[in-house]
Amino acid sequence: MRADRLQEGAGHAVMSAFVELVFDNQDNRIPVDRDEVRLRRTIGLKKDEYFLDKKHITKTEVMNLLESAGFSRSNPYYVVQQGKIMSMANMKDSERLDLLKEIGGTNVYEERRKDSLKILEDTVNKRAQINEVISYIEERLKELDEERDELAKYQQLDKQRRSLEYAIYDQELQDARKKLDETESRRQAAAEQSGKLYEEMRDAQSRLAKVTKEVEDLTDNRDVLVEERNLLAQEKKDAIKRKAYKELDVKEMEERSGSNNDAKSQVAEELEKLAARIHETTEKLNSVTPELEKEKEEQNLIENNIAAMETRLSTLYQKQGRASQFASAKERDQWLNKELSELEKAHTKSANQAKLLEEQMEQLQEDLDEQASAVRDRTDAVQQRRQNIENTVQEVAKLKEKRDKLTDERKELWRADAEADRDLEKHKAELGRCERQLESAMPRDINRGLMFVRKVVKQRNIKGVHGALIELFSCNSRFSTAVEVTAGNSLFHVVVDSDEVASQIIKHLNEEKGGRVSFLPLNRLSSKVPDYPKDYGTDVLPMIKKLKFDEKFKPAMLQVFGKTLICRDLDVGTNVARTTQLNCVTLEGDQVSKRGSLTGGYHDTRTSRVEAMKLIKDLSEQQAVLQTQTEKAQASVQRLDQEISQILGEIQKLEAKRVHMKDATEELEKELHRMQDKQQHSRKQLEQKQQQHVSITNSLSQIQANMESLRSEFGSDMKSTLTAAEGKELSALNSELPTLKSRLVECKTRALEKETEKQELETLLSTNLLKRQKELESMTGPFGEEEAADLLDQKRAELNSAVALVEDLSRKQSAVDSRLEEVQQKLEDLGAEQEKLQGYEDQEERIIQDEMKIMEQLMARRNMLMQKRDELQRKIRDLGSLPSDAFEKYRGKRSKELHGLLQRCNNELKEYSHVNKKALDQYVNFTEQREELNKRQGELDKSDQKIRELIEVLDHRKDEAIERTFKGVAKNFKEVFSELVPGGLGQLVMQKKRRADDADLEQDVDGASQDPGTRNEKYCGVKVKVKFASGTETISINQLSGGQKTVVALAMIFAIQRCDPAPFYLFDEIDAALDPAYRTAVGAMIKKQSTDERIQTQFICTTFRPELVKVADKIFGVSHKNRISQVDVVEKEDALAFIEEEEPEKSA
Repeated sequence: MRADRLQEGAGHAVMSAFVELVFDNQDNRIPVDRDEVRLRRTIGLKKDEYFLDKKHITKTEVMNLLESAGFSRSNPYYVVQQGKIMSMANMKDSERLDLLKEIGGTNVYEERRKDSLKILEDTVNKRAQINEVISYIEERLKELDEERDELAKYQQLDKQRRSLEYAIYDQELQDARKKLDETESRRQAAAEQSGKLYEEMRDAQSRLAKVTKEVEDLTDNRDVLVEERNLLAQEKKDAIKRKAYKELDVKEMEERSGSNNDAKSQVAEELEKLAARIHETTEKLNSVTPELEKEKEEQNLIENNIAAMETRLSTLYQKQGRASQFASAKERDQWLNKELSELEKAHTKSANQAKLLEEQMEQLQEDLDEQASAVRDRTDAVQQRRQNIENTVQEVAKLKEKRDKLTDERKELWRADAEADRDLEKHKAELGRCERQLESAMPRDINRGLMFVRKVVKQRNIKGVHGALIELFSCNSRFSTAVEVTAGNSLFHVVVDSDEVASQIIKHLNEEKGGRVSFLPLNRLSSKVPDYPKDYGTDVLPMIKKLKFDEKFKPAMLQVFGKTLICRDLDVGTNVARTTQLNCVTLEGDQVSKRGSLTGGYHDTRTSRVEAMKLIKDLSEQQAVLQTQTEKAQASVQRLDQEISQILGEIQKLEAKRVHMKDATEELEKELHRMQDKQQHSRKQLEQKQQQHVSITNSLSQIQANMESLRSEFGSDMKSTLTAAEGKELSALNSELPTLKSRLVECKTRALEKETEKQELETLLSTNLLKRQKELESMTGPFGEEEAADLLDQKRAELNSAVALVEDLSRKQSAVDSRLEEVQQKLEDLGAEQEKLQGYEDQEERIIQDEMKIMEQLMARRNMLMQKRDELQRKIRDLGSLPSDAFEKYRGKRSKELHGLLQRCNNELKEYSHVNKKALDQYVNFTEQREELNKRQGELDKSDQKIRELIEVLDHRKDEAIERTFKGVAKNFKEVFSELVPGGLGQLVMQKKRRADDADLEQDVDGASQDPGTRNEKYCGVKVKVKFASGTETISINQLSGGQKTVVALAMIFAIQRCDPAPFYLFDEIDAALDPAYRTAVGAMIKKQSTDERIQTQFICTTFRPELVKVADKIFGVSHKNRISQVDVVEKEDALAFIEEEEPEKSA
């Protein structure tokens, strides 16, 4: 498949296509750990791509993979395309030799031989160049021999000159060192004096700053105390006014209460008397009631007896007169039945009335029980309401007390909050002053850049920015000057996590022109700690160890401070810097760089940026604490406001509840009285019903007795007289009846008297005594009295609170006055001390300025002498090696004498100004170069010999490979040809060149080696000689027919395949030009080689002939429809039938 064929075929145009080969890799021939390997080539319009098991690989990797599996590029005949057979049959002899060379792998030897010849050529060129240089050196050495004599004289004078110069320089150096030591001693003494003055001045400044701070604090405190005193005075005035109002209220209420005491006492006496009468009347009533009940019971009993006796008398009299009333017993019995019927009706009616009365009595009794329970409940409710009212009053008093306490606490919090606000404002002002001082101590563009960085980080929420370096560490104040001098403007470098963060901020800086900022990206900085010296004890300290910082910022700290040491003085710093190659600095800020330069001078600690940042941090922390305190105080005030509001709300609710309970209690009392009246009425109704029930019960007893008497008479004989017993009974009843009636009259009289007495007592209680008691109780009821007492107690409590408040404010005012006097006295003392310290500071500053001028002069002289010393040392070093007597020869001579000798020596040297002063060095250099070139030439000769030997070995191995391959292919060709052509003979003959006349010589092997550059090839070609029948002569391939040439070419291919087998072979219609007999032989050959276990080779052939189909193991048919090819597996019979159908068409 090719890219230019993608557009062919039916359907839409495609942009790519692929071909995929699936290899059976069970024998692991392909170095991939799978049993099945898929190799795909995707063909596109622009380029092809290769995939191995769906993984992308290059074409080179594909070729190497196939090479490792046995598909050799030197043997391309495992895929034989259509028509290639004839091209192989028509090969020239030299082309067959090239084919054998490819199969034998001689290309490797050829490439190595070419590389060796190239190296050999380079070696020859280098040898020629070396010979030219050696010739030049020989000529130059001859010239330099002639200049050596003059040069020796010149060198003698030059040694003398250098000795004189050394003596002069040495004298000047000793003098410079002496002056330098003197200057250093003076400078050191001045430095010590300046250090003392500096310490004294710093102490004075510290004391002055402390005093100034105390003065400011005391001034603020005084202002606060004055304001507090004024506030307390105003509060005391208000409290005194409130106290006067409360005293007036209490006095007025006490007077009002006193005016009502007399009336209340009279009402109380009357109530007491009335209660005694009510008690007496109740006792009488309680004693009369049982007596009345007893009399009524006796009356009922007598009435029942009288009624029974009268009924019996009536019955006896009627029975006695019946004989005369009725003519016969029958008539009597009829009358008796009639009477019994009437009596039964009366009995039934009375019984119903009695039953109804019993039900009414039961209902009344239930009502009385319910009313009694309700009265008890109402009484308990009234008592409970009274108790609740009292509890409510107590709760209100407690809440008011709590309200007053919280109000006082809120006032104290207001004072504390106001004081905290003043302190906070003072700290804010001090913090702003320090920030302005720090901003003024840095360049404007850096300050603007830092402000912009903070703004950008906040607005864009950029992570990984930690702030300026000065914000990330702290140190002792005694090291502040050294730290600040060491870091310089690096203090304001911004520390970030990575260079990406820095790049992002720099981009915004450039876009908005936000100033200049340097960054310290932690990912780019090294955290390696230098090797600090340990031999100086406490005289030398690493600066990094005196800083306090977070460990994650260590790379940034090492970058700025890691290579600096803090030294005791400049002498120590100079020695340490020279030996350790580290920068040194003193506590006063004098620096010694590792290159030797000195920097120093006075540093005003009042403008220290490190101290300013330290103060800013302290003030920020204090401000945060004050802010927290203020917020807490405000929160406490807000909480107290809420609590006070809540208490006021509860007081209002409790007052409303008390009023409501009072009204409800009065309603309950009214309802209780109504219920008691109703109970009394129900009790009277019950008594009436009970009397009616007793009367009806007696009537029923009489009716029952009459009915029994009539029933006993019914059916008896009629007699005109009573029986003896009845007569006796009649006489007894007549005699007893009057006595009972007289007793009944007496009993009724007594009961009436008791009833009258009871009614009088009840009337006295209900209409007079109890009513009067209610009126008196309402006049001096508990609610009005309690309200007045509570109000009076409340006013008295408020008065006590006001008195306590006035006393407390007086005490506070006295304390504030005392504190104000103390503060004023301290201010006066500190003011005097401040003036004294200010004068001392001015004096010390003038002295220090004078000392600094002296120090500057000494430093300038010291630097000049050091430069002179270094210059003299450099000149001595530039003199080079000196004669052995140079150090002692001119010792003791004066400088003027040495300069004269030097002048004469220089004049003599002018006579040899034309001499080549480097002749001796050049002679030595040229001699060394000649020896080196000779040595190099010997190495090239050896290399040339080895390369020639290598070329001979390569030629020999190449000939051996060609001969070995030729023998194997010739042998296999002979065997294969005899198998394809029974009785035939095929031979391969190697053609060899002659040395003398280049004539062809037909022999098998051997030849001689030539010179590497001019060597001729030993072999010139491979000739094919065959005969197709025994007994015939061998003929060359050019004399064969087309079919015979195909057989010879196939025999050649099979011979090559046997010599260099491949995993599979692909033949495209190799049998197209063969006769049936040869096709059969070719099929048998393919069958044999495919089943050979030693080779295990797969053959894939395309054919239109039946001979190859018959020996095939699996057959695929290719069909073409709508310009699309399709491959299907077919059976051997179907394939043979298809071929038979196709052959007549082809023959036609």
